[in-house]
Amino acid sequence: MNHTLTPAGVLSTAGGGDVPARLLGLVRETYLELNRQSAKPVAVDLDTVLDRDLGLDSLARVELLMRIERAFGRRLPEALLAQAQTPRDLLAALQSAPNQAAPLARVHSATQEATQDPADRPVHATTLLEMLDWHVQRHPDRIQLVLLSDTGETPFTYAELLRGARTVAARLQQLGVTPQQTVAIMLPTCADYFFSYFGILLAGAVPVPIYPPTRLSQIEDHVRRHARILANARTQVLITVAEAMPVAHLLEALVPGLRQVITPQPATQSLPAWQPVPVLAGDIAFIQYTSGSTGDPKGVALTHANLLANIRAIGEVLQLTAADVFVSWLPLYHDMGLIGAWLCSLYTGNRLVVMSPLAFLLRPQDWLWAIHRHHGTHTAAPNFAYELCLRHVRPQDIDGLDLSSLRVAANGAEPVSPETVTRFAERFAAHGLRPQAMTPVYGLAESTVALLISKPEHMPLVDFIDRAVFEREHRAQPAVYHDPHALRFVACGHPLPGHRVRLVDAAGVKVPERVEGRLEFQGPSATAGYYRRPDETRKLMHDGWLDSGDRAYRAEGEIYITGRVKDIIIRGGRHLYPHEIEQAVGELPGVRKGCVVAFGSADPISGTERLVLLAETRESGPQARARLREAVQQRVVDVLGEPADTVVLAPPHTVRKTSSGKLRRAATREVFERGGIGAHSRPVWRQFASLGWNAAALRGRQATAQAGHMAYAAWFWLVFALLAPPAWLAVALAPDPARAWARARVAARLLLRGTGLKLRVRGLEAVPLQTHLVVANHASDLDALMLLAALPAPHRFVAKRELLRHPAVRIFLRRLGTVFVERFDAQRSVADARRLTELATRGVSLCVFPEGTFRPEPGLLGFHLGPFETAVQARIAVVPATLQGTREVLGDGERLPHHHPVQLDFDAPIRAAQAPAEPFAAAVALRDAARAAMSQRLGEKGEGAAVGATP
Repeated sequence: MNHTLTPAGVLSTAGGGDVPARLLGLVRETYLELNRQSAKPVAVDLDTVLDRDLGLDSLARVELLMRIERAFGRRLPEALLAQAQTPRDLLAALQSAPNQAAPLARVHSATQEATQDPADRPVHATTLLEMLDWHVQRHPDRIQLVLLSDTGETPFTYAELLRGARTVAARLQQLGVTPQQTVAIMLPTCADYFFSYFGILLAGAVPVPIYPPTRLSQIEDHVRRHARILANARTQVLITVAEAMPVAHLLEALVPGLRQVITPQPATQSLPAWQPVPVLAGDIAFIQYTSGSTGDPKGVALTHANLLANIRAIGEVLQLTAADVFVSWLPLYHDMGLIGAWLCSLYTGNRLVVMSPLAFLLRPQDWLWAIHRHHGTHTAAPNFAYELCLRHVRPQDIDGLDLSSLRVAANGAEPVSPETVTRFAERFAAHGLRPQAMTPVYGLAESTVALLISKPEHMPLVDFIDRAVFEREHRAQPAVYHDPHALRFVACGHPLPGHRVRLVDAAGVKVPERVEGRLEFQGPSATAGYYRRPDETRKLMHDGWLDSGDRAYRAEGEIYITGRVKDIIIRGGRHLYPHEIEQAVGELPGVRKGCVVAFGSADPISGTERLVLLAETRESGPQARARLREAVQQRVVDVLGEPADTVVLAPPHTVRKTSSGKLRRAATREVFERGGIGAHSRPVWRQFASLGWNAAALRGRQATAQAGHMAYAAWFWLVFALLAPPAWLAVALAPDPARAWARARVAARLLLRGTGLKLRVRGLEAVPLQTHLVVANHASDLDALMLLAALPAPHRFVAKRELLRHPAVRIFLRRLGTVFVERFDAQRSVADARRLTELATRGVSLCVFPEGTFRPEPGLLGFHLGPFETAVQARIAVVPATLQGTREVLGDGERLPHHHPVQLDFDAPIRAAQAPAEPFAAAVALRDAARAAMSQRLGEKGEGAAVGATP
């Protein structure tokens, strides 16, 4: 049929056909093709629910929308892929969609030519903000990115990016966002995403990207996962679009700390001026939450230094210059899109041409045409994207396409298939694509984004190895020529400059060439740990190396990734790799491609793992399913030489996937082991009702807890008010510091008992009777009270001189013998240090907080060196004391105490040499040893680090 657009803009059929009927015919045709061996009748009308009634998942919707576009000659909006629930929604979009008469190859690009200055890059920038400012100062009107959408192309300059970011930053500051707080971004690919990311950084806060809801049928799983992420990140503000507000408000109800949900601020609205805040290289600039199964999420905390190190190394290897053009459809909530595509381009000064992931899924050829029109030199995508082009791009879709400008087509973020690399290069060679452009890469969020990159302008390397030897002995022995059962792995290249990798066995010993081992890495891009997950951070680190969770081998300098440690199936002494099994079974007719999972399930009888092969299918007839099961087993035998222990033919939507489309094998295995295969997803209204009920119940519990909290705070201050006057008077009238200490200690212990605070003291026996220096971490105004209650013998506190301004506090502390020191006057600080040394030499034990202050966020601050110089000069021991729980009772800036247990641990005394040759070096060593003891107790890492902090 030939369809035309009438002058009134109403879709009509040249032959007088009925548009709704034709549309329903396409829906029915797609459904029947997906269920071609099922005899189940189906009735399709305009209100049939595509997901619930027809079982059309994301990939099936992509196919359906492609067919509708081709049949009616219209370009449907990309958001339809996620939003359309019924054929009526499709009809409404179709009637308002623009004509697609002109092929994309002839669309004129109005953007200016790329700059030809390859040396323009901020080599001395230490933060992403300095990087952006460097470009704005030198070429504010240079186009940084071009945003492709249904309505055309919109360029943005560096100056426009900074202006938009400052608007966001000003609004966040108006809302009370403070430095190092987290702000979540739940936006689609749009200009506001770029503005919001840098706006959060300009406010001194930390961006936390999360993906927007894509399918209402999975809304409950989506909201619950995001609620866990936002709770872990302690996010207080969420930026999203108006369309996602219902989901955002559910998150607001489920996450206690989430106090503001906002949409991007219009640039025309009046706001207070943005106030610059100091941002350092070691500050967190991005938290990437990794795809987990069902447990608590893990957020990879990356600093400005991490990001810049990775960006610079990538640019060096890929030879990026300001004259290049990077074309990307990758989602910005994922590190490969945010860092690999955008921030790399921003640093180098080359242009980024970016389109929506939904547009790519709907029309993969648009990605290729964007490369053609903008003379793209670099692009990147997971393996499935290249496979999608091979399956869905027709010859007539790319007539006139020219890919000769493309130098690098990176393939990573998931296992790289040698077949896909070869077929893509062969298919598009006629369109100017050089096979050397295909560039396998490997990376992970824990290394910012990239770790290994193949040499540009080199042919991809594929290694053929003997299957039996590898599966049993873990040796990558080259296979005999044309061995049909050989395993094939793609080389992912060499480590980035300044980074190192090693391959080790289970004992941590390095393995030789062509022997498989666990891949570990280190370098300036490596994260310091998972945000507020010290338990997971400890699992990540091994003797200064980070565990990638992947296995690999090295051959002739190249690294070949063989699979995830947790995904490898150990069966009868063989190590089986799921990727090739899944790929082979996925090619069978009747099996949903990309929806096959192979995993191991413990077999208590044999003591090994069963090989379980789960494949999604729409086949429903007993005979058809029996034939398919037999075909699956035969395909497994063809690949492995033996059948699977269990074959499960599951309905659509059984296989669990991440937001970026990766298989979640562990989550799927859990569904299998708990007997959840075949369970139907609940209707959308029931999911919303469940979330609403849970949110209401949570709010009820919070209200009850808040009432309890208020009651406890009132009781705490009442007890304090009753005890404080007599305690103050008793201390003020004490004849000497020793008796003042004893009276204050009694009052402190009475306050703890009266308020119900439990103080657990461990290691008190380690505190020596001889003169010593107690150094404690500082987290709350209550810290000194806890030390006073715990230490039986008198100590002299060392406090900041500013406390002398308060008469009552001054009298109380002076009677205790407190030593006041100057923090800002260098000459007086030196005199104070001499006075401390004299006291210690006379046998007075001291108690000091070497951080000098505290903050709301967990994490040790830098230690002042002065107390440790005193210990060296007076030749006294240093006793590390670690407080935990006081921040939770009364944090910085809080006035309402919480009921929470407190723990105080004393470690063994640390001593310098009797007569150190280098007193300064000895003081540094004492400081570092004391800090290490506290860090170990707290599970923290690095100065001022928030990662790994106890909650």
